[in-house]
Amino acid sequence: MTDTEPSTGTKGEGKATQTSAAAAERPEPRDLLIETSHTLATADGDLTYTARTGRIVLREEEVKDDVFEGWKARAELAVTAYTLELDGPDDAARATKRRDRPITFVFNGGPGSSSVWLHLGLLGPRIVDAGEPHQPTPPPYALIDNPETLLRVSDLVFIDPMSTGQSRAVEGGKAKDYHGWKKDVEQVSEVIRLWCTREDRWMSPKFVCGESYGTTRAVSVAAHLFERFGLQLNGLVLISSVLDFGTQDFRFLRHDEACLSYLPTYAAIAHFHGKHPGRSLRELLTEAEEFASGRYRWALSRGNRLTQEERYGVAADLARLTGLSEDYVQRCDLRPEHWRFCTELLRDQGQTVGRIDGRVVGTLHSGIAEGMDADPSIDLIMGPYAAAIHHYLRHELRSELDLPYAVFSDAIDTWSYKEFEGKPINVTDKLERVMRANPHLRVRVEYGYYDLATPYGAAEDMVAHLRLPDSALERIEHAWFETGHMPYLGEATRIEEAEGITDFVRRASVN
Repeated sequence: MTDTEPSTGTKGEGKATQTSAAAAERPEPRDLLIETSHTLATADGDLTYTARTGRIVLREEEVKDDVFEGWKARAELAVTAYTLELDGPDDAARATKRRDRPITFVFNGGPGSSSVWLHLGLLGPRIVDAGEPHQPTPPPYALIDNPETLLRVSDLVFIDPMSTGQSRAVEGGKAKDYHGWKKDVEQVSEVIRLWCTREDRWMSPKFVCGESYGTTRAVSVAAHLFERFGLQLNGLVLISSVLDFGTQDFRFLRHDEACLSYLPTYAAIAHFHGKHPGRSLRELLTEAEEFASGRYRWALSRGNRLTQEERYGVAADLARLTGLSEDYVQRCDLRPEHWRFCTELLRDQGQTVGRIDGRVVGTLHSGIAEGMDADPSIDLIMGPYAAAIHHYLRHELRSELDLPYAVFSDAIDTWSYKEFEGKPINVTDKLERVMRANPHLRVRVEYGYYDLATPYGAAEDMVAHLRLPDSALERIEHAWFETGHMPYLGEATRIEEAEGITDFVRRASVN
């Protein structure tokens, strides 16, 4: 992008004239997708597929003073798509087989995260060899084939929302216009609508898969697609979900719900780091869940009405479960906050645990720090994934884009939730809406026990409070993993997760 030259004419008039002239001279944005062919060996046989990567132009209808002025280019969103090559006697037969094949649209969250994590960590035909959480691969890194790819049963489209990956506003546009819940939902929905229209996929089984804030986006997109275009999905995959922010947000003056939601995760992480010798994880979680829903909830609701004896008793149990000291639990008023928990649990060892993955430890930057200065579990994976995506797009998929690939953008810092002003961010009504409207829609919810970004207790609570009949709740399946926010960090759980999603898509495609 280039800035316009400074105006030399009359103040205001000259600048407007020059800006208009510069806009008129800008070339019309166009789609740019590069196509390559590949083969992947799997247990089911070789997969021959086409990869397309680049950017597609999104346009918005522009009306001024009730006069239609056309479809104006507003954004260039990056996508990478994989389509299985199908046999057939002619084009018509292959087109029919294509329509019968599922297609899955995938993104991560943030907000402000690219789709690199699910793309090169779990679902794509190539993944990065990042090692194990306890034994990461040193640089330089490598890409390896992924025989468990979802491409076995579904075509794939990975979407990078505005300002992530290589998605940008058009020249003269404003990226920040898309940095908010409503516009974000609209842009991703438009990518899906365009793709289904141009690729003749309206009659295909369709799925949306999101992780973290991507689950907020996924159910919102599903509702928007139906209400705006009548587009129905076969399934939603919600990985490490957050649909009701009120159950896990410590920023509220009364953050008791967050404390209750996080307690079982604190206990799980304490168990992983040796604070509960001789006990099984399941036994400990059962106790923590019962304590959170019973005596701990009662104690927090009492406030200063607790007697000293009652307070000391609750503090002792809370300290034992979380691995924190009784003194610390008393000083934080029985309400340990998750970022501080990361710092406090192993403070005596000079270490901090990860927020994204509580199994990961890092060196505490200061022995008296109130909070860690960076998440060691993000530090662990940032290098491998950033190196892999830059290499992969440019040299294996032959992308012509040489923009920096934004693994994360700073969109989260100014993200707009104006539609939820004065109330917690909650999109569970969107999930309820699409499940009521579509009696065939299936949902898969995945949880990680060591996830401090979206604790499993909050996600379970969300599902438990859905206003849906039993017949709809039976269409929701659950999968728990002894991992953090990203179950695919680790070979064994990656394979388990991939097989679970593959089976889900296969079953939900034949309602």
